[in-house]
Amino acid sequence: MPVPGRNRILIWMCALIAVNQLGFGSIVPVIALYARSFGVLQSAIGLAVGIYGLARFLVALPAGQLADRIGRRSVLALGGLVTAAGNLLCGYAPDFPTFVVARFVSGAGAALVVTTGTIVLADITTPVERGRVMSVYQGTFLFAVGVGPLPGGLLAEHYGLAAPFLFYAVAGTLAAALAFFYVPETRDLPGARATAAAAGAAPASFAAQLRLLVGRAGFALVGLTAFMGAVARTGGLFSVIPVLARDRLALSADRIGFGLAVASIVGLAFAYPAGVLVDRYGRKTVIVPASAMSGLALIVFLVAPSYAWFLAGCVAWSVAAGIGGAAPAAYAADVAPPGMNAAAMSAYRMIGDLGYVVGPVALGIATDLAGADATLATTAALVVLVAALFARFAPETYRRL
Repeated sequence: MPVPGRNRILIWMCALIAVNQLGFGSIVPVIALYARSFGVLQSAIGLAVGIYGLARFLVALPAGQLADRIGRRSVLALGGLVTAAGNLLCGYAPDFPTFVVARFVSGAGAALVVTTGTIVLADITTPVERGRVMSVYQGTFLFAVGVGPLPGGLLAEHYGLAAPFLFYAVAGTLAAALAFFYVPETRDLPGARATAAAAGAAPASFAAQLRLLVGRAGFALVGLTAFMGAVARTGGLFSVIPVLARDRLALSADRIGFGLAVASIVGLAFAYPAGVLVDRYGRKTVIVPASAMSGLALIVFLVAPSYAWFLAGCVAWSVAAGIGGAAPAAYAADVAPPGMNAAAMSAYRMIGDLGYVVGPVALGIATDLAGADATLATTAALVVLVAALFARFAPETYRRL
């Protein structure tokens, strides 16, 4: 039976995440270029991207604990304000070390928003409709990230590389206002409450919940899938590919941004149909081919001889993201025992965010040592390998009979 007020909660969460991720998407085409403007190597560019993921990794579990203690809405609002502060400092950073610190602050804010957002979605859904509800939210998320590079690229070309960070600061502030004034609290909904107390037992500690989850093969494998997806996205798409596009194809920031933005429309078109497939035929039916397609998209970027091929890579990546965006999160929520939504979703986000740390730094170093071609090819192969492991060993968590 649907949670009362579910659609209202979903609408406001979509509005919040659209605003927040539009700001995030706006900095995608300029992160690497802005970092390079400080006169640093590719490995240092990877550090500037990766430190954001380190903050998300470190804050993901505390975000889940805070969401249980003070409520989902308060953590969402706090995350928007921290995001705004971090990006404001990015825009006015006088040197590279300050920029790195500011990226860490911004990443902490993102962890609070993104982690708590997935907890809210787990609170308001049951396995029967989880794929479709999460696909609406995830489609909004991905569309905003995908469209963001368009205004970000234009702002960078006309007002300088720092302008998109200031735009993101405004977006974070607006997201905080939406959370505080409009998003209903979901902590006390039936799906979010622990059932142990109702049975006369003490609720399991947060640490005990995490130990239970990590011991489940399905949760470990969906976490590995999220990890490699983050490595490919942040290490490849955010760090290596923009520099490769500028150096090899002589593309400007606005053309890179345009490609990423336009392709997102294609990905959005696949988001809800993929959610229907997830609920009807199972989570693995979507997760496996979408992950494999992400690896294929990296190969297209690698061999692209022209802007048209670069756009083809953008489309392939966006289709994969649109198809597979909601399915892993739905799988992670399925695995969570009743009352453990915050622990499951924050742990799932933490594992994915570890890829955000490893990807930019590892791929940055690999690019400095072995070149972009070998780095992207190896990353693509690993993404496909993880998809094969998930297909072979992960149990299906829900399929409509």
